[in-house]
Amino acid sequence: MERLGLGPEVLLQENPRLIYARLTGFGQTGKYAKSAGHDINYLALSGVLSKLGRKNENPYPPVNLLADFAGGGVMCALGIVIALFERAKSGKGQVIDASMVEGVAYLSSFLWKSQNLGLWSQPRGENLLDSGAPFYETYRTSDGKFMAVGAIEPKFYNQLIKGLGLNLDELPAQMSSSNWPEMKKKFASIFAQKTQAEWCSIFDSTDACVTPVLSFEDAASHQHNKERSSFIKNDPGEISPRPAPVLSRTPAVPSCKRDPFVGEHTEEILLEYGFTKQEIAKLHSDKTIEIKDLKASL
Repeated sequence: MERLGLGPEVLLQENPRLIYARLTGFGQTGKYAKSAGHDINYLALSGVLSKLGRKNENPYPPVNLLADFAGGGVMCALGIVIALFERAKSGKGQVIDASMVEGVAYLSSFLWKSQNLGLWSQPRGENLLDSGAPFYETYRTSDGKFMAVGAIEPKFYNQLIKGLGLNLDELPAQMSSSNWPEMKKKFASIFAQKTQAEWCSIFDSTDACVTPVLSFEDAASHQHNKERSSFIKNDPGEISPRPAPVLSRTPAVPSCKRDPFVGEHTEEILLEYGFTKQEIAKLHSDKTIEIKDLKASL
């Protein structure tokens, strides 16, 4: 932005109340500040990637959700909200340095703060919440689908065991980690005997913390999500999540129009802000902006 003469120093002189958010992978300073990277790189440098993955497998990222969106976009948006709140008191704007590395690291504060609790004392993939425990795992069903199990607390674990048709008195103690590998094999063999729908009929009315692993299509049509209108369909028939969270007094009203193409409204908006067609054409030729001519695409 500095190359365009639109850096924060310049703009804050024009408007001292301006909140200027800078969202980058590595932040504005430091050894990697000018380096290229993607979600997996930011996740790696934060330390979080080292915790993700199964036993005896390489660390792997959960697609690009954690650093790009959670540690990046959401944390940056939260920073803007905080700056807006502070401005209501001081009347002053400020610059937000939103680093995806630091954002996802801060998001993982629970992992850092709980290290001394014994939750992460074993190698990756052998702990309570990283697929080590048989009661916090996914299992394949007879129809090739999956069930997710999260029965951590004893009262939930008891219902899991009952639903699986096992006798709790004949099994090792739930938290006996040395027995976890064998218990995982036992659970897997049982889950493989029924379809996902059959397991849902067993567990849906319980507090065993067992749910189906749904595809996008199945998630949108699931009874619970349909009752809450959790997914919406736009005019072209594309399904996507409804804005969340839902506010009681001023809930978001999502548009049913199709998503705009990149550059579809660039010229229209710049003309509204006083740019001439010649200036817009120059910005386009310099590849500063993108313009999509829908008529030319027809």
